[in-house]
Amino acid sequence: MTIRRHSFLFAQCAAVTALFLGCGGRADDPGSAGAPPAPKVQKEQDVSLLQVEHPDQFPLVKATEYQATSSLVVTGTVTPDVSRTVPVISLASGRVVEIRARLGDKVEKGQVLLRVQSPDIASAFSDYRKAVADELLAQKQFERAQILYDKGAISLNDFQVAQDAFDKAKVDVETTSERLHVLGVDKDHPGAVVDIKAPVSGIITDQQVTNASGVQALAGSNPFTISDLSNVWILCDVYENDLSSVHIGETADIRLNAYPDKVYQGTISNIGPILDPTIRTAKVRVQVQNPGLLMRVGMFVTATFHGQRKVPVAAIPASAILHLHDRDWVYVPVGSNKFRRVEVHAGINLPDKMQEVLSGITPGQEVVSNALVFQNTVEQ
Repeated sequence: MTIRRHSFLFAQCAAVTALFLGCGGRADDPGSAGAPPAPKVQKEQDVSLLQVEHPDQFPLVKATEYQATSSLVVTGTVTPDVSRTVPVISLASGRVVEIRARLGDKVEKGQVLLRVQSPDIASAFSDYRKAVADELLAQKQFERAQILYDKGAISLNDFQVAQDAFDKAKVDVETTSERLHVLGVDKDHPGAVVDIKAPVSGIITDQQVTNASGVQALAGSNPFTISDLSNVWILCDVYENDLSSVHIGETADIRLNAYPDKVYQGTISNIGPILDPTIRTAKVRVQVQNPGLLMRVGMFVTATFHGQRKVPVAAIPASAILHLHDRDWVYVPVGSNKFRRVEVHAGINLPDKMQEVLSGITPGQEVVSNALVFQNTVEQ
């Protein structure tokens, strides 16, 4: 009886085991049933790595070493030279009856800018005519006193009093005449309107007078400001950490955003003694000549300050640099038929169609000699 029971139990266990194995399971791996598949890792393609079939079509050139001076590139704006800026002053207060110049106009010295109707002119001319009449009377009294004194009819004291009155009358005439001249009025042709003229030649960079309603009081104001823009200032913001790279008297290269192909030479004339507490920058002033008046007030510029220290940088042909999306790139060989596009920081142009590279590659490293041809070939 016992033997039959054990045989029956053994047969049941064997049947269960066979059933389990037939379904694909393993007796020694109970957790493998229903497990997810193993993950597959797919590497992302490197867009900067390019492969070509015939690399011999693209000659390589080795970057040479170039001793460049240390440089600092900052931004700035064009402003008028204060020493060449002159305000137009009207000493006669009144009403504007005509404006002959506007903001931005080029004017010459002595040119009439505006005309003002002023009561000051009538008052000054009245004082002048009174002074002339008093002088005429004092002159007659002096001549009469001299005759009487020569005949002994009056004392020396009376003669000196007449002479003193005549001298004072002449001074009054000179004073009132000079006042008319300052106001811009001809004493021989007086009028109620005075012409305000340009004291110097230049460009009108500020206008504080209008002809609105035909009335504008000018007492104590400057209707115009004239600037000589043949020489201008470039005001640059230099960070505190970079101030050691700029010195008064050193030169700077100025490039206009509007005319990037033109380079102007300037001289550092002042380094601001006060830092901006917000952005920690100091104002550096560069004096630049402005031939042709291409530099206009308010223009943005890029200033490059050159130091005295020499630093080694790479130099490659300018054709090896590809300008793309406001960046500079070169193609460097990295293996069999493979090239990598590397971003570089290009510097100034050098003789023999060379260009310095401040960062990105080192002297001795090979690059494709014509990056534009390589780029166009790859894109086809």
